Amino acid sequence: MQKHIDELTYEIVGTTIEVQKKTGRELLKNVYRQCLKEGLLHGKMFFLTEMRIPVLYKNEQLEIDFR
Repeated sequence: MQKHIDELTYEIVGTTIEVQKKTGRELLKNVYRQCLKEGLLHGKMFFLTEMRIPVLYKNEQLEIDFR
Protein backbone atom coordinates (compact mmCIF):
# COMPACT_ATOMS: atom_id res chain seq x y z
CA MET A 1 0.00 0.00 0.00
CA GLN A 2 2.75 2.48 0.93
CA LYS A 3 4.53 1.79 -2.36
CA HIS A 4 1.36 2.68 -4.28
CA ILE A 5 0.98 5.93 -2.29
CA ASP A 6 4.63 6.79 -2.92
CA GLU A 7 4.21 6.20 -6.68
CA LEU A 8 1.09 8.38 -6.81
CA THR A 9 2.84 11.13 -4.85
CA TYR A 10 5.83 10.96 -7.21
CA GLU A 11 3.55 11.33 -10.26
CA ILE A 12 1.58 14.23 -8.77
CA VAL A 13 4.66 16.16 -7.66
CA GLY A 14 6.38 15.48 -10.99
CA THR A 15 3.38 16.78 -12.92
CA THR A 16 3.23 19.87 -10.71
CA ILE A 17 6.90 20.62 -11.35
CA GLU A 18 6.44 20.07 -15.09
CA VAL A 19 3.51 22.51 -15.19
CA GLN A 20 5.54 25.16 -13.32
CA LYS A 21 8.53 24.70 -15.63
CA LYS A 22 6.42 25.03 -18.78
CA THR A 23 4.15 27.85 -17.65
CA GLY A 24 6.06 29.77 -15.00
CA ARG A 25 4.93 30.53 -11.48
CA GLU A 26 2.84 33.63 -12.08
CA LEU A 27 -0.35 32.07 -13.44
CA LEU A 28 -3.75 32.78 -12.01
CA LYS A 29 -5.00 29.96 -9.82
CA ASN A 30 -7.73 28.84 -12.21
CA VAL A 31 -5.30 28.69 -15.18
CA TYR A 32 -2.71 26.77 -13.16
CA ARG A 33 -5.41 24.39 -11.89
CA GLN A 34 -6.56 23.64 -15.45
CA CYS A 35 -2.98 23.04 -16.64
CA LEU A 36 -2.41 20.68 -13.71
CA LYS A 37 -5.64 18.81 -14.46
CA GLU A 38 -4.60 18.38 -18.09
CA GLY A 39 -1.14 17.17 -17.04
CA LEU A 40 -2.59 14.60 -14.65
CA LEU A 41 -5.10 13.37 -17.23
CA HIS A 42 -2.32 13.07 -19.81
CA GLY A 43 -0.51 10.82 -17.31
CA LYS A 44 -3.65 8.63 -17.11
CA MET A 45 -4.43 9.68 -13.54
CA PHE A 46 -8.08 9.73 -12.60
CA PHE A 47 -9.14 12.12 -9.85
CA LEU A 48 -11.90 14.34 -8.51
CA THR A 49 -11.55 18.08 -8.06
CA GLU A 50 -13.27 20.69 -5.92
CA MET A 51 -14.71 18.12 -3.56
CA ARG A 52 -17.02 19.55 -0.94
CA ILE A 53 -15.94 18.97 2.64
CA PRO A 54 -18.59 19.79 5.23
CA VAL A 55 -17.77 22.11 8.11
CA LEU A 56 -18.89 21.01 11.55
CA TYR A 57 -19.07 23.33 14.54
CA LYS A 58 -20.29 22.08 17.92
CA ASN A 59 -21.61 18.92 16.25
CA GLU A 60 -23.69 20.96 13.79
CA GLN A 61 -23.04 21.04 10.04
CA LEU A 62 -22.77 24.64 8.88
CA GLU A 63 -24.21 25.94 5.61
CA ILE A 64 -20.72 26.40 4.20
CA ASP A 65 -18.08 24.01 2.94
CA PHE A 66 -14.45 23.81 1.90
CA ARG A 67 -13.65 23.41 -1.78
